[in-house]
Amino acid sequence: MQVTRRTLASPAHLDGIGLHTGTPVEVTIHPSDQGIAFRLGGDRVVAAPENVTDTTRCTRLGGIGTIEHLMSAFAGLEITDAEVELTSPELPGLDGSAKLFVEALTCAGLIDIGGQTVPDLYRRLFIQDDHYEIAIARGAGHWRYDFLTGDRWPGSQGFELTEIVEGYKEHVAPARTFAFVEELPMIMKYGLGKGLDKDSALILGESDYENPARFADEPARHKLLDLIGDLYLAGVPIRALNVVSAKSGHTANVKAAAMLRQAIQPTE
Repeated sequence: MQVTRRTLASPAHLDGIGLHTGTPVEVTIHPSDQGIAFRLGGDRVVAAPENVTDTTRCTRLGGIGTIEHLMSAFAGLEITDAEVELTSPELPGLDGSAKLFVEALTCAGLIDIGGQTVPDLYRRLFIQDDHYEIAIARGAGHWRYDFLTGDRWPGSQGFELTEIVEGYKEHVAPARTFAFVEELPMIMKYGLGKGLDKDSALILGESDYENPARFADEPARHKLLDLIGDLYLAGVPIRALNVVSAKSGHTANVKAAAMLRQAIQPTE
């Protein structure tokens, strides 16, 4: 497929505190023509599934944590080239979603810098175990995520978009990260989520949300947001795929991204 390469017209600047570490961080997203990469000091890591080093509660690329929300924003805005410079090794939590990343990128302006050919996906990909499943096929941007919690509320939530790029900014980007109320002691014990508060993280109580939700199905939408960001590590435009996932998290998402990247590599 022929893909239009897109980057920023000018640098975008954000600052905040790391979503899990709570460490102050400044982020500058520079225009580029060298793909998507993250830079901390003298270390530079290319956004690709083979460079993921951890998927415990976030996606870590090399030594840089929680890259999935910004990667999701890149995918939704169809940005193919950007150099992300950080002063600390974790992206900021901001409002818990991709919304502020999208706004900063849009404000900086986007420009097209030519084209490139990305090999088409000619076979359906499927990954599953007892806990999750992900199906990926060549398509036209129809994405769905099923958030399933069994007997625990909310039980079942599904969210889908038939035109993922066109609907991303309004329907996916604002969905915030979340936690179950019973997880909070463990999150505090292990020093996670320090960059979030009651406004930037949705808390799922035993029978309802414990703070105001932006959408009735916000958890399903946020899980779709994460899925988009993780799969974009494969470098395939999200409008060129149809994806259905149930219960997947970062570990499964990155495995699927690696499968996708391998499937589109030219054979000798």
